[in-house]
Amino acid sequence: MPRARVVLVHGIRTSATMWRGQVQRLGRHDLEVVPVDLPGHGARLGEPFTLDDALDTIGEALGESVPGVPRLLVGLSLGGYLSIEFAARHPQGLDGLVAASCGTRPRGAGLHGYLRLADAIGRLPDRGRALNDRMARLFLSAAAVDDIVAGGVALDVMRPAITAVGELDLEASIAAVEVPIWFVNGRYDHFRFEERRMLRAAADGRLVHIEGATHLVSLARPEEFTAAVLGAVAELELRALRHASATGTA
Repeated sequence: MPRARVVLVHGIRTSATMWRGQVQRLGRHDLEVVPVDLPGHGARLGEPFTLDDALDTIGEALGESVPGVPRLLVGLSLGGYLSIEFAARHPQGLDGLVAASCGTRPRGAGLHGYLRLADAIGRLPDRGRALNDRMARLFLSAAAVDDIVAGGVALDVMRPAITAVGELDLEASIAAVEVPIWFVNGRYDHFRFEERRMLRAAADGRLVHIEGATHLVSLARPEEFTAAVLGAVAELELRALRHASATGTA
């Protein structure tokens, strides 16, 4: 029996393959690691992106509760926002949440500016593929770039995915989450400027900074990100042991 089930939810335009390094690293620690493809991404390129389908995908990957096996949901950027929303709607569907690289609310001028940028990129002859790859090579190692592009690049999901997330009340969703939340952000992530506000909204939250990391924190500093996830797993295991001892089920 694995120590825990860890479900990994990727960012926008990427796919489950962005987690290949984390699957290997986490798998060395007796964890069941499950990366998913969101609608419109990876193996599901061409499918329409909808919020409900995305949340269903996360729920299916987490599966049913197994005694003694905590379920940890790990989402990055778009995956982080979706994971927060899933945890708010399904309090019994998981035991812990790592919300990475989603440290600001998608709203207001920033959201509309991002949508305009997405539309402009979508009008490029290649719909932004060359720009996507160039930016990845600028900030990431060759191995990390390979992981990003291996599952294909979702060129048509920007507006539907951003719009769906923009309609969420992120602060209210965080407040509704009943499990512990680890907010994990790269020190140089441009998305972290509301992280303290998000931390205050959480009933049981903690903030983890990864030094030297940018937005794609799991790829920029993979070993440090693995350590953060393993720390979350260890805390969930300790909580499970204390619960079993208190209830006489140990």
